[in-house]
Amino acid sequence: MTASASRRKISTRRPAGVHRAEDGRHQVLIAGNQTARVAELLGALDLPVDGIATSGQWGVAKPDPAFFARLIEFAGAPPDQIVYVGDHPSNDVTPAKAAGLRAAHVRRGPWGHLWADGREVAAADWRVSSLTELAGISAPEV
Repeated sequence: MTASASRRKISTRRPAGVHRAEDGRHQVLIAGNQTARVAELLGALDLPVDGIATSGQWGVAKPDPAFFARLIEFAGAPPDQIVYVGDHPSNDVTPAKAAGLRAAHVRRGPWGHLWADGREVAAADWRVSSLTELAGISAPEV
């Protein structure tokens, strides 16, 4: 794929911290506010994840509680066994916690750093600076 003035080159290199869980107990899923086309593009990258879904596919976006209900269905696990990772307190941490999920706030990108010390972020179960730190955390076992 070549870059042009209107399109950026998509890297096929594995993003740091994105690894398929090989222990048979965990899944790595990507779900967020993006178009259905983004889901197609991500799927074509053959990322080491167990599933990809977007708000465009589901017809509902974060922070709507219906998004997190779809996420729970998508994961096929009880809410307290799901760790939702995001950088935006109002779109990620607060609604994930309200849905009964565990939440990790990632301090990366402008939003992650802007609200890193905010009151809403304090509700997160974990605060991480990169996706690689997620390997050391997991939801409690049932």
